[in-house]
Amino acid sequence: MNKRLSVLLISVAALCLCWAPPLTVKWVAIGDSITYLNDHPGETGNRVEKGYMTRVAEQLPGIEYVNRGYNGWTASRIAEKIDRLGLEKADVYTVFLGTNDWWSGVPAGAIGDYVNGTGHGTVYGAFRIIIDRLKSLNPGARIILITPLQRGDFVHVSNCANRAYGSYREKNGQQLADIVEAIKTIARHEQLTLVDLYHKSGIKLKNMVKFKRLKDPATGVYKNFTYPDYVDIPFDPKNDEYPYPVEAADMTYDGLHPSDRGNAAIAKMLVKELKKISGKTAARDNS
Repeated sequence: MNKRLSVLLISVAALCLCWAPPLTVKWVAIGDSITYLNDHPGETGNRVEKGYMTRVAEQLPGIEYVNRGYNGWTASRIAEKIDRLGLEKADVYTVFLGTNDWWSGVPAGAIGDYVNGTGHGTVYGAFRIIIDRLKSLNPGARIILITPLQRGDFVHVSNCANRAYGSYREKNGQQLADIVEAIKTIARHEQLTLVDLYHKSGIKLKNMVKFKRLKDPATGVYKNFTYPDYVDIPFDPKNDEYPYPVEAADMTYDGLHPSDRGNAAIAKMLVKELKKISGKTAARDNS
């Protein structure tokens, strides 16, 4: 055989032995509307270009995500319907829930509800059902719990009647921070990774929006009010203009759902954790 051809064939064979297809980490993201909207930007009034999951996938090309966000759902409802959701085996699961539980009046409960598996009537009990299901799908999967974000006054971009006040006030005798603390306690109990958006994302009541445009009670003329000045000023969903024009957006575009800036802040925190997990997954698969 021609010596030059022989060397070429040996080199090609060596390359074939060394090459392996790129490793993919499968990520199933379980959540509410903040997760759901990642793949439904039209429902944001096209005010969001990229959700947090898209941004993570762009920064970590080895990760492929599956969006299991359910618009308006609570952790309690997801736990109740867990058998019907078609959740699948994955390398990583994120659970980003709790804000709708707070607004809907689902009690946080106590760690005993988690330990004893008392059912989906409390946030603790609901998370036990969800986490148990994820462990059954893949005992070796990494599970990341994500706390709810703080909330400003929410007004739906296409339905002003759909609105809610912010987390500066109790709902049904409960602070949103109580739900956050429950999720943090579960993460500690199970030794799961926690991404604490409530305290560490930089998304706060004062920067939810730049302003809320409302009629000044003294003059009847529209005025831009910042937090906390807008808190006690009435808004009439039938007769008033939408209070968050495009230029009002800051970390959210509607007082609750993240804007592009807010989604970037969430993605930054998730990328930090998913980098660690994707690296360990690659090392395990190569062993």
